[in-house]
Amino acid sequence: MRKIFNRRQVLVAVGAVLLGSAPAVAGTGDVVVDALRRMSLEEKVGQLFVTYAYGATVDASDPASVAANRRQHGVDNARQLIGKYHLGGVVYFAWSGNTANPAQVAELSNGIQRVSAVPALISTDQEHGVVSRIGAPATLFPGNMALGAARDPGSAATAARIAGRELRAMGVNQDFAPVADVNVNALNPVIGVRSFAEDPELTARLVEAQVRGYEQGGVSATAKHFPGHGDTAVDSHTGLPVIGHSREEWERLDAPPFQRAIAAGVDSIMTAHIVVPALDPAGDPATLSRPIITGILRDRLGYDGVVITDSLGMAGVRQKYGDDRVPVLALKAGVDQLLMPPNIDLAYHAVLKAVHDGELTERRIDQSVRRILRMKAERGLFGGQFADPARLPEVVGTARHGQAAQEITDRTTTLVRNALLPLRTPPASVFATGWGTTADPVPHRLATAVGRRSTTASALVTGANPNQATIEQAVAGAQAAELTVVATNKAWTDVGQQNLVRALLATGKPVVVIAVRDPYDIAYFPQAQTYLATYSYTEVSVESAVRVLYGENVPVGKLPVTIPVAGDPSTALHPFGHGLTWEG
Repeated sequence: MRKIFNRRQVLVAVGAVLLGSAPAVAGTGDVVVDALRRMSLEEKVGQLFVTYAYGATVDASDPASVAANRRQHGVDNARQLIGKYHLGGVVYFAWSGNTANPAQVAELSNGIQRVSAVPALISTDQEHGVVSRIGAPATLFPGNMALGAARDPGSAATAARIAGRELRAMGVNQDFAPVADVNVNALNPVIGVRSFAEDPELTARLVEAQVRGYEQGGVSATAKHFPGHGDTAVDSHTGLPVIGHSREEWERLDAPPFQRAIAAGVDSIMTAHIVVPALDPAGDPATLSRPIITGILRDRLGYDGVVITDSLGMAGVRQKYGDDRVPVLALKAGVDQLLMPPNIDLAYHAVLKAVHDGELTERRIDQSVRRILRMKAERGLFGGQFADPARLPEVVGTARHGQAAQEITDRTTTLVRNALLPLRTPPASVFATGWGTTADPVPHRLATAVGRRSTTASALVTGANPNQATIEQAVAGAQAAELTVVATNKAWTDVGQQNLVRALLATGKPVVVIAVRDPYDIAYFPQAQTYLATYSYTEVSVESAVRVLYGENVPVGKLPVTIPVAGDPSTALHPFGHGLTWEG
């Protein structure tokens, strides 16, 4: 969907209508003003909230969904939840039963729109890579850090545009992507490969490209997590991170991607539950900080779009204030959308009470609702909010999209060390092992891809932290094969994976190590001589890695982060920009 008017034009038009001095541009402002005028206070407050409902349909009646909705929200299904709280938005997750397949997602989206008095924002975290809420047959890309390895804004834009088109075809109109955090901390437990790079300029270029791509695809992009979650060793889901950057460091490292997103016209920006004393010495998380949200994001950076909180159920925003105070303080800070409060009833009535008591004015509520409605209008939701199930096969998971995903991914695989590749003489037998889960059996994917090259392949999934018995089983498999390929996933956090790789290397047999998530893993088994980084374990990422093994592709990816020596973050084991290759 093409964005016809920029935000400033629409804002001027809406303001003119409110002042009675001019008509709105092409009716966009009229829609916003008319919708706002018709709402009661209760309906306006409802527009501020975005939360989830369990179930595959708007009227889900299966016992598990009903029980979960009653336990969490005191209602039976999404229809009742929307009706009771006049929700402005609904967010989808796999764990809440919302994302089984494209046809089901489209049906749920249409059901939500049918029961919503005002078109709903339907959102999800489709970042790609390690965070993808909607799986195959939707097209899946390798994620941000892989795109950072490719260094190509055009590829980043194409990936986002395809993702946006597929989401919109399923009725999803707001994507909580791209991540705009600059991952300067190799021990970051929550961002990592979700970031494009440790370099703010590279990150900014790719953020800008993806903002434009998503919105060209028809969905609202969401740059996150302001003011920057890239330099923390604490996960804000479980604790309250404190970022020690000075004001100057923040300007240089964290701000550029958000500035570029704003310049690109990003529809929404998500806050971080982090404390940045240099930006607000009061010690409040950024989500609740008026100096950060209004003072910096609104006034200094000039952002007049929608600001949405990260989940209000996360520990980082709940440590200092009660769940009744958090949504009120977020609104006072300058936020517009309130995401996933742990108790929707408590949060909703806390905001109403704050208005009745005079702590918040209805004018302040109107300000946020106007921004939300304007975003809905700019995305064409008023009259164009329904998905067309008949078009799903033409848009979602098409062969053309799959080919684009593979071509993009083939430019991301990074060869960090090399003693074996390309395999000039294909081995007669390959043993694939290492990290994997039931849902993501990466060694089996590797074995299947190798098997397509007329090689006998076997696989053993060892999990995230294998015990000694499992390691011994893997060693036996390696000794029986000509080549072993071992996948690691955040091995820097799991001693079992480190021990597995060391034991495989100790066999003296040829071993290729593939980091299918964080490239930092090699610091924990530096004796590995052949090491690939894919940054992702999607099908296209595994296929790209195997193409490199067999010399079908020349590796061209470059590290978008520095890999430091284990225990010494100031010393580089492999520098930013490193990447080996060979003649094609």
